[in-house]
Amino acid sequence: MNLNQVTLAVHDMESAVTFYKKLGLIQIVSDDHYARFCFPEGDASFSIFLDPGKEGVISRGVVYFEHEKLDELVERLKGEGIEFDQEPTMKPYLWKEAALRDPSGNEIKLYWAGENRLNPPWKID
Repeated sequence: MNLNQVTLAVHDMESAVTFYKKLGLIQIVSDDHYARFCFPEGDASFSIFLDPGKEGVISRGVVYFEHEKLDELVERLKGEGIEFDQEPTMKPYLWKEAALRDPSGNEIKLYWAGENRLNPPWKID
């Protein structure tokens, strides 16, 4: 089994598409109510769909995007006006991550875990 994609609801397609393109995703499908993106690496995809009822609703899920040069990415995004809730911080689970929200309030974590993503010291046999 392999993860194909994650899809999030957004209340403003234009601002959401702009946001995810700034993160570095590559748009491959465009419609007034749906957009799909691929990544510069790997074969997963990511989608958003228009849900006008989403406005003001806080998302409980978190989407993680992995990037080896996390600090450089965060600085570039800040230079493009993207605001972060948390600067890159080393976590007890051995991931360095930064936190932000997309224009619809969906929580996004940009992180780098390296080998610890799939092989943490406490991995079960």
